[in-house]
Amino acid sequence: MAASSDMNADAEGHSGAVVPAQSPEGSSAADDFVPSALGTREHWDAVYERELRTFQEYGDTGEIWFGEESMNRLIRWMQKHKIPLDASVLDIGTGNGVFLVELVKHGFSNITGIDYSPSAIKLSASILEKEGLSNINLKVEDFLNPSTKLSGFHVCVDKGTYDAISLNPDNAVEKRKQYVMSLSRVLQVKGFFLITSCNWTKAELLDAFSEGFELFEELPTPKFSFGGRSGNTVAALVFQKRETSLDKIS
Repeated sequence: MAASSDMNADAEGHSGAVVPAQSPEGSSAADDFVPSALGTREHWDAVYERELRTFQEYGDTGEIWFGEESMNRLIRWMQKHKIPLDASVLDIGTGNGVFLVELVKHGFSNITGIDYSPSAIKLSASILEKEGLSNINLKVEDFLNPSTKLSGFHVCVDKGTYDAISLNPDNAVEKRKQYVMSLSRVLQVKGFFLITSCNWTKAELLDAFSEGFELFEELPTPKFSFGGRSGNTVAALVFQKRETSLDKIS
């Protein structure tokens, strides 16, 4: 999902979800999250319907969740680790699809963007058309209940979708578990999952994705200092999927 005017500016100078800030020691707890419209499909449908109209009238693609630096950070990592340009990449909650455009500009050619909001996919398609790009797969998909065709990806990327799910008023804890199960289904063994979050600390993400995934690398993100203590404004981690007994059977 891309950020909208409904978001507040974070310490990177860009937009992020309105959630409790991470403490210097990373003690933000799931119980601290207040259910929010930001976690509902209705909210994002309305956001992207509005952004689609804005793009059609003014050509404005909208904001980027966590800003341009967050996209560059992920692409630099992919280049550093020599991810093949034809590796299958899934953008989970693609929003306005701007990250897809950046991937293509850096040579990646097997890219899929999904979002559960049809308006987001329409906006993405319009932006890609304006950029003259036609070789990107766009799908309306609810990641918590993905279609069987959504599988075998080398790389999955999330910039804010897991955060939004965490704010869902309807049993967010269960939905986070569903997310992890879906990720395990769509990502191939030894594939990489790149997540950027302003809701969750490194420790909390390690706990959330402990089943079937292992930390591969922590990416550097902006820091803040307050009262003699310091911390990160966002967490950006790379996980690698482990082989499980179910993978061996299949």
